[in-house]
This record gives sequence, structure tokens and C-alpha cells, in this order.
Amino acid sequence: MKLYHCKDARSLRALWTLEEMGLDYELVNMEFPPRLTQPGYLDINSMGTVPTLVDGTVTLTESSAMCQYLAEKYGPTELGLDVSDPQYGEYLNWLYRSDATLTFPQTLVLRYTRLEPEERRVPQVVADYTQWYYSRLRSVEMALEGRDYLLGDRFTVADIAVGYAVFLGVSLGLDEKYKPNTTAYLARLMARPAFQRARAK
Repeated sequence: MKLYHCKDARSLRALWTLEEMGLDYELVNMEFPPRLTQPGYLDINSMGTVPTLVDGTVTLTESSAMCQYLAEKYGPTELGLDVSDPQYGEYLNWLYRSDATLTFPQTLVLRYTRLEPEERRVPQVVADYTQWYYSRLRSVEMALEGRDYLLGDRFTVADIAVGYAVFLGVSLGLDEKYKPNTTAYLARLMARPAFQRARAK
């Protein structure tokens, strides 16, 4: 199994999951953006995006899907829920909300504050999508009331997926307006040995 990774990119979700599960894998560290810095990468992932996970004949390019795939293929594991579990629907909803709802607005903030040349940066886009992110983050704050994790006292790949989105906000300076439950949640996640190992790779 091989994971193509850029430091602190969405590939951290898959890398963190691999570390939590203790699976064997090969890590290919790349400079961002890999479509420009990694020769031959477009032959592996035609979109040129990161991450890419190759497991035998299976190739995945969506980080939250990787989390679910690893938990289901290489389980059973406490990180994943079976379809018969009463919280399965809630679990899946968080897993996919992590990227479509919580990471997406931050990618626009990142693009228009750091990645685009100065003359192409658009402060209004940054302001609008920063507010979008905060408004969506309220669901996390509310879900964590009286809970350590999104599903209560059990840590799952949904926490890895959402936790990455919350962690990304730190690099963008968005954590200054995090509410107490979200701040405490992020601290718990970042204290996990598997998270620390993944970040050190």
C-alpha cells in the first residue's frame, strides 16, 4: 500500500488513519503542488491532486473515502462503524461533511491568501469563505457539547476527517475564533500519538 502525501495536506487524514490502525504502508512525500513538482504523478492521479492511495489494484484520491476504505477493508476496528450500528448514519454524515462542508471553504481562503500571486488575491472571497467556514463549524461545536468525540466517547475515522478540517484552520489563523468545545476537541486530537507520528512523517 502506497500513500502519496504533502505535509499537512488532506493526505494527513489517510496517514493518520494508517498510523491509528498500525498498518504497513509506503509513504511518498512530495512538495506541493505535486502535479508540478512530482514527475509522473499525473500518470498515477490524472487530476494531479493530493492525496492518492494505491492499494493493489485500487486507487483512491478522496481523503475521507480513504479513511472509510481503510477502516472497512482492514478492520474490524473501533475506528469504523458497521452499517448495523445505530450511529452509522451520523458517522457517515460527519465523515463526508468533513471535506465538502468544512474543508472546502478553507481551501478558498488558502488559495486567495497564499497560493495566488498578489495581484490575483481577492480579500472579499477570503472574508466570505472565512465566514462560511465559521457558520458550518457551529455544527461541530454543538455536537461536542458534553462529548469528547463526535459520536460520544468513541474515537472514529469521522473524528480524523473532521479533525483535519479543524486542524487546517490553525494554519490559516482561523482558530482564533474557535469556540471552547472545538478548541478542546482539537487539543485532544492533536495529543493522540498516531496524530503526532503522522505529522512527523
